Amino acid sequence: MSEQNQKKDQKLKPKLFSVMKNYNKGQCVKDIVAGIIVAIIALPLSIALALASGVGPEKGLYTAIVAGFIVSFLGGSRVQIAGPTAAFATIVAGIVATEGMDGLIISTVLAGIILILMGLCRFGALIKYIPGTITSGFTFGIAVTILIGQVKDFLGLTFRHSPVETMDKVKEIVSNIGTINLQALTIGLVSLAILIFWPKKLQKIPASLIAVLVCSAMVKISDMDVNTIGDLYTITSAPPTLTIPEISFDRIKALIPDAFTIAVLAGVESLLSCVVADGMIGSKHRSNMELVAQGAANIGSALFGGIPATGAIARTAANVKNGGRTPIAGMVHAVVILVILVLLIPYASLIPMPTIAAILFVVAYNMCGWRNIRNTFKTAPKSDIIVLVTTLVLTVVFDLVVAIAVGLILAAALFMKRMAEVTEAHAWVEYDDEDTDPDHILLKKIPPATKVYEINGPMFFAATDKFNYIFDTKNTKVLCIRMRDVPAIDASGVDTLLDIVKRCRKNKIQIVFSHVNEQPMNVMKKAGFVELVGEENFCDHIDTALKRAEVLENK
Repeated sequence: MSEQNQKKDQKLKPKLFSVMKNYNKGQCVKDIVAGIIVAIIALPLSIALALASGVGPEKGLYTAIVAGFIVSFLGGSRVQIAGPTAAFATIVAGIVATEGMDGLIISTVLAGIILILMGLCRFGALIKYIPGTITSGFTFGIAVTILIGQVKDFLGLTFRHSPVETMDKVKEIVSNIGTINLQALTIGLVSLAILIFWPKKLQKIPASLIAVLVCSAMVKISDMDVNTIGDLYTITSAPPTLTIPEISFDRIKALIPDAFTIAVLAGVESLLSCVVADGMIGSKHRSNMELVAQGAANIGSALFGGIPATGAIARTAANVKNGGRTPIAGMVHAVVILVILVLLIPYASLIPMPTIAAILFVVAYNMCGWRNIRNTFKTAPKSDIIVLVTTLVLTVVFDLVVAIAVGLILAAALFMKRMAEVTEAHAWVEYDDEDTDPDHILLKKIPPATKVYEINGPMFFAATDKFNYIFDTKNTKVLCIRMRDVPAIDASGVDTLLDIVKRCRKNKIQIVFSHVNEQPMNVMKKAGFVELVGEENFCDHIDTALKRAEVLENK
């Protein structure tokens, strides 16, 4: 990518304002059609994801309306569709269970502020440094928790308790498996069959909508003993209204970890969705503007009764496939859901809970990425597999905060171990006749009292033990350290070199450096290392360094 294109990608300008310059009537019609189709797809999903998150069904619709509109209006992608996603279900359910709706609102608003700051500070490119194994691990873990959380409604079980944690739900399922409702299971299986086989026959009409209509009719007409949304929740058709929670410093401080989890997850998933969309339409999103838009969308969603939101890959792909090419499609999708909310939401009370569970089973399957995990187990090094499995297990057994934190620490530790293993310092003692390096040290004339060592790899704290034997200074007047293959150095690396210099001075040995790269040179200058050694003893090439060594020998 050219430097000019990179600057464009970093611009904090909504994509809407750029694409409208060449907007025409034909594209407007395509965007409206795509927006309507995506709204129909998003409707049952938004309700299902809200229920999986432990909140009322209308809150999922509020999220799709408010967050969907704001992301399309302010976002850095041409086609991004935002709304509630499965990734947040377990997080939201945990916050609501322990902190209530006020706690969720505060957490989501704080997450929105964090996302805006990330965008303003140009952190969009940094999201890619979160290892893919961590993303795969917690995504699969979330899919598992969603699946476990829906077993109760799919089987029509009667729980004695109301567990929040995933492992407690597993225990409750096992202990109450005898209460299975065969009518509920029948509706669940019919729903699942429609969701699996309908797309193979007719993709234009969303399978989730067909499942909702068919199974709602079955339960209503046959008067089946199956819980519906109306049996468990009070549904309102009122549009989103502003809600201000009670705020205190102590509460904000307690909710900061949840806010960071929501922010990181929203940032990762939204930018991943943007990348997928870019590949589909041949465009390039503005990552920092997208983060700002996601932040504003989460603040808006929380304050107007919704839950956390992010870019939804499946809905974004549906938008593209149906002709959407500008943010107008996403804005239409939000408006259509608002109209449906006001006019038709009372009918949502007829939707059977096993159908909601079946929809979420399919969502969990689609998000789990089992093929990526299978490939990781086949091809990746053991360290990557350890990170993936650890993150997955911790997501299921504990929560996402613990999983991401431990996963990042473990990934960083294993990465440093790998870097330390490839870093080495060696003396030149032999020459391979097949070596084609014209700068091989044994092709050079080395002064008799000079020893040359070459360091390969980054010099950082985990690799400092590799340089101890450089102190072998017997019959040496000048020590030449070649650093052409050292891309980076940290404070510990500088301290190691300082130790070498001090020991050389103690033994009256001069020291010369050859080919120090830009980053190590800048760090060494800031540390005062260059002044200590003398700028004349830093040479740009091994030939220059050896001539300098010869001069120092003869002094």
